[in-house]
Amino acid sequence: MFGKWKNNNKGSREVSVEVSEKDGIRSLHLGSDTVQSSMKLSDPDALVLSYTRAMMAFLLFRPRPERFLMIGLGGGSLPKFVYRRLPWARTIVVETHAQVIVAARQYFSVPEDDERFAVEHADGAAWVAGHAQSCDVLMVDGYDGHDQAQALTSEKFYFDALTALTPEGVLVVNLWSSDPRSDDCLAAMRATYKSVVCVPAERRGNVAVLAFSQALEEPKWDDLRTRARSLQTLYGLEFLHFVEGIRESNQRSASRLLA
Repeated sequence: MFGKWKNNNKGSREVSVEVSEKDGIRSLHLGSDTVQSSMKLSDPDALVLSYTRAMMAFLLFRPRPERFLMIGLGGGSLPKFVYRRLPWARTIVVETHAQVIVAARQYFSVPEDDERFAVEHADGAAWVAGHAQSCDVLMVDGYDGHDQAQALTSEKFYFDALTALTPEGVLVVNLWSSDPRSDDCLAAMRATYKSVVCVPAERRGNVAVLAFSQALEEPKWDDLRTRARSLQTLYGLEFLHFVEGIRESNQRSASRLLA
């Protein structure tokens, strides 16, 4: 490994930030060997890890969001993808660890702040609670090397997130199936949001949860596949695979998305 930072701020959960590189892929680690974020050196804006691609499945239902709020910077995979591929959108990323921001900009090609993009060093849960109706898409990936930050898994946080969304907004959460709190998180989202859809990542263990402020209209599967083909051509992500994952993982009737 190369590049290593340690958090010494009093009152903040300690995290060690390390960067590794193998076979043209650079990866970020937070206090363990677990890969938090990866970047292809030949294509820095590509989404290397399957869970990051699955988190973009919200485009099947909300194809042109204008304001993004992202909790957890990591190596900046999702912020970079949105910045490059959705040029009409504005993104704020909130990261609690200053050393993660340093590593992301030094080693992972995260852009400098401009009129469309900004990284804030702040507590993500507090930021969400203080910014009502501030975003169309709220993406949460607040893990260290072991588990998700507790403040991002509470019923209060999911309610605050709903308040932070615009009326047709969507919360997108990366869940690890190995996290013992995952079932409770999913139950809390289902209790708070009008519609909740699970999108399994290609690599087993990660699930992207899409939680909607308003109840989804119920498109037929053929319509959703048609939409997926168009998005797949536009963004180069496996949207048809996402549709089949949604079909297998969520309650449904034979022809409708949700029962």
